[in-house]
Amino acid sequence: MNPIVSAVLCFAAIGGILGLALALASRVFAVKADERIPAVTEALPGANCGGCGFAGCAALAEAIVKGEAKITACSVGGEATARAIGEIMGEKAGEVVRLRAQVMCSGTTECTKKKYVYEGTHDCIAAAALDGGAKTCPNGCLGLGTCVSVCPFGAIVVKDGVAYVDYHKCTGCGRCATACPKHIIRLIPYEADYWVGCMSVDNGKVTRSYCDMGCISCRLCEKQCAVGAIHVNDFVASIDYETCIECGKCADACPRKIIWSGHRQKRAATIEKDQLVILASEQSDT
Repeated sequence: MNPIVSAVLCFAAIGGILGLALALASRVFAVKADERIPAVTEALPGANCGGCGFAGCAALAEAIVKGEAKITACSVGGEATARAIGEIMGEKAGEVVRLRAQVMCSGTTECTKKKYVYEGTHDCIAAAALDGGAKTCPNGCLGLGTCVSVCPFGAIVVKDGVAYVDYHKCTGCGRCATACPKHIIRLIPYEADYWVGCMSVDNGKVTRSYCDMGCISCRLCEKQCAVGAIHVNDFVASIDYETCIECGKCADACPRKIIWSGHRQKRAATIEKDQLVILASEQSDT
C-alpha cells in the first residue's frame, strides 16, 4: 500500500477513536443545567442593574435556583416578579416591601458653607478625596451627581447642590446608595411619608456653624412621638419605619424643619394638577 495512503488512513482511524472517546466523555461527565435557571431569568425584568448584589439577572437567577439568594432579591421587579419566581421554585414569595432611595440631606447651596471652590472632575468620589469635599459639613451631599450617573433608571437629579429622587422612577435597586461616598442615601419603604433630611453626627453648635438646615439634636421630635418611632443617636434623628404611624408630630415639632413629608407634597401636587385640569375642562365647556 502507498505509504501516504497508509498514513492518512492511520490518522483518520486515530481521529475517529479520539472523537468517539471525547463524545463518550462529554456524556459521562456532562453537568446537567437546571431547567429552572432560564425560567427564572425570563421572569426577572432584565434590567441588569446589579442592585441585587449580583452581576446581572442571569447571575441572580442562578443564585436563586442554588438557594444562594432569596426569591424576593429583585427590588426592580417587586412583588409580581417575586410571585412569578415563587411559582417556578415552588415557594411562597411572602410580602415584598417596596423600597425607594432617599437622600438624607437638606443642605442646599444657599444654606451651607464651603471650605473652598471645587473645580475638579464633576464627580462626588473625586471631590470627596479632597478633604471630604468643598462643603464644610462632613456628612452633606456634595451635589456633583455620582448617584445620577450610576442610576440606570434616571431617577435622580441634582438641584441647588443636593440630589433628589424621583419616586415614580426609583426602583429601590440601591446603586446610588452604594456609590455615594458620603453614605447619605438610604433605602426606605416606598410608602414612608417622613424622613429626616440630615445625617450630621456633630453636636448642634457645630452643625449650626456649617449648615442653616442641619439637625441640632434638640430631641423635640423624639419627645413629641407618642409611639417611640424617632430617636436621636450620635446627634442625629432617625425614624423607625416599622413603628412610625405617620402622625406628623415630629415634623411639626422640628425647629429646623428638616423632617420632610415627600409623599404628602406629591399627593397635594397631584390633586392640584387634577383640579387645574378639571377647571380648564369646565372653562372650555362654557
